[in-house]
Amino acid sequence: MPLVIYLHPLSSYSQKAKTAFYEKDLAFEVKLLDGCEPIASEFQAKWPIKRFPVLEHGGDFIFEATSIIEYIDLLHPTDHPLLPADAMVANRVRMWDRFFDNYLQYPQQRMVNASLGREVEPDDNYIRWRQALETAYGILDEHMKGRQWVASEDFSLADCSAAPAMLYADWAHPVPGHFENVRAYRTRLLQRPSYARALDEARPYRHLYPLGAPVGRD
Repeated sequence: MPLVIYLHPLSSYSQKAKTAFYEKDLAFEVKLLDGCEPIASEFQAKWPIKRFPVLEHGGDFIFEATSIIEYIDLLHPTDHPLLPADAMVANRVRMWDRFFDNYLQYPQQRMVNASLGREVEPDDNYIRWRQALETAYGILDEHMKGRQWVASEDFSLADCSAAPAMLYADWAHPVPGHFENVRAYRTRLLQRPSYARALDEARPYRHLYPLGAPVGRD
């Protein structure tokens, strides 16, 4: 049974899921959600919430990128699972996965929403959300001292989450130079072959990023 995933390459959560597929070297079929029919209507009928990515596999229907990654990790176990077998380490991986979704992705998305006129409260120059990102950068910088990956010795689900979060957060509010550990971690993430592949597939759509994709800086 094929793994079929509804997504858009520019979507950070789609990139998060794709990174896991590439990390595990799994084949999958993409149903591109770019507004074109019949896939747009097909997706809406299957998932009226219309948030993606969503994975179909046989009779299974899995929504949310984190759940998709856990699903394929269980479906195709390896010597280096994306969610470690050790329960305490797995708990730490899940915790840092939420850190990136809640404290990097969320402020960045609020800035995007504001640029599109979707925020009710005015926020000149996105001060509130820039400050939120600065706070998250500071916490992450301290945590990453002496670490290669964020939550375990091996690349994990949390790093799949971190890669697109760090990409777009830095686009929205560049990581200050004094957060050297964060900047180094971001570089490692972008150079990871699994994420680099997902990032390359998003390049044709970079012009669609509402805050403007920086030139010469992934």
